[in-house]
Amino acid sequence: MVELVQGAYILAALLFILALAGLSKHETARRGNQLGMAGMGLAVVATLLLVLDQVSDLGSTAGWVGVGIILVAGTIGAVIGIRLARGVEMTGMPELIAMMHSFVGLAAVLVGYNTWLETVDFASDAVHDGEVFIGVFIGAVTFTGSIVANLKLSAKMKSAPVTLPGRHLLNLAILVASAVLLVWFANTDGWIGLAPLGIMTVLALVLGFHLVAAIGGGDMPVVVSMLNSYSGWAAAAAGFMLGNDLLIITGALVGSSGAILSYIMCRAMNRSFVSVIAGGFGSDGGSAGEGDRDYGEHREIQSDDVAALLADASSVVITPGYGMAVAQAQYPVAELTRRLREKGVDVRFGIHPVAGRLPGHMNVLLAEAKVPYDIVLEMDEINDDLADTDVVLVIGANDTVNPAALEEPGSPIAGMPVLEVWKARDVVVFKRSMATGYAGVQNPLFFKENSQMLFGDAKDKVNEIVAALS
Repeated sequence: MVELVQGAYILAALLFILALAGLSKHETARRGNQLGMAGMGLAVVATLLLVLDQVSDLGSTAGWVGVGIILVAGTIGAVIGIRLARGVEMTGMPELIAMMHSFVGLAAVLVGYNTWLETVDFASDAVHDGEVFIGVFIGAVTFTGSIVANLKLSAKMKSAPVTLPGRHLLNLAILVASAVLLVWFANTDGWIGLAPLGIMTVLALVLGFHLVAAIGGGDMPVVVSMLNSYSGWAAAAAGFMLGNDLLIITGALVGSSGAILSYIMCRAMNRSFVSVIAGGFGSDGGSAGEGDRDYGEHREIQSDDVAALLADASSVVITPGYGMAVAQAQYPVAELTRRLREKGVDVRFGIHPVAGRLPGHMNVLLAEAKVPYDIVLEMDEINDDLADTDVVLVIGANDTVNPAALEEPGSPIAGMPVLEVWKARDVVVFKRSMATGYAGVQNPLFFKENSQMLFGDAKDKVNEIVAALS
């Protein structure tokens, strides 16, 4: 049975690797998800078979009770997971993902304590103690950090950075104290080891809360990716504690891919990973005096006039943002795209790497609405073409199309690469109001001579434009 399970683990690991490869392209993303689900299903079944084999060898009643508990808990978890997955809107996906990361972190903490309690009466093993300590530390940081991310993304907590005086020294002090506690824990036998482990857990919980609370709203997409990486390393640590090779492989894949994605997103924002962790941009008012700057007067436009602009255009670029997700406007946008393409208009989409609240948010929305993959382009692929574009429709985007990033050295988002939509002949910005974006920075795009504002619900306005085109 053990050999069969190990073979299943190898096959599951291969499926996970193929899943990641599939997720790298729009065309193969669905198959990548299917391969990942198949790998996880195989891993769960193989693990259950291994547990059943061990219990049958021991023949204990307690063992069979444990199997029953596992099956009941797994069934309850599956029902809850299916219900959440079927009911969540795309606008709620970022906070759902953050919540899932918190579960992984909590699981690593519980596994660490359980593993240590099982061996507390035996002689201390420094390597094993190190695995337990690091696993609990990463898990605790992931747990509270993910909870804060969930609260910020769901607007139950202000997106502005919560910064304490001397916060960097506080974080450093917690890391140094945890290192000292590790030495104490590794050199202690018996129940007294619970003291350094417990103190470290409390400190790690505080660190996770403080780290993410100090990160501003403008950096939340990176935070989601970062927590994804943390959850992977927490799972890998749990794999070491349990001696489960597949859990180690899976955790390492998630942890490394999340770290790489975080790096890519930081580069897209012209920011370092350390600067994000230290507390990124994103306050309610932007930088000092930013909200009081006079950019002039904005101009408004109505849906019929936008339809006329589009009818006379030969090239159109649509740059979506989180506002499109909130309005659930992806389906009318897809219909607008279809109508324009039927009229011979060259329509493409420009996607900023941090558009929305999580990596790939806009790509998923557009794929859901059946927008052709080949016209959905990344920022670097389309930026050079914007100067030759007739009309750009900015639907719910704000910070990712903000010229202040390039034109105002004192702006909180200075240096961040953005979609240079203001270079087009005409720009129409779909917004509910003139409020600043999630990063809390005013957008001078709204006041440029070639920009016009279309106020209202994006879904309703796009439907009005489609009707006018018909």
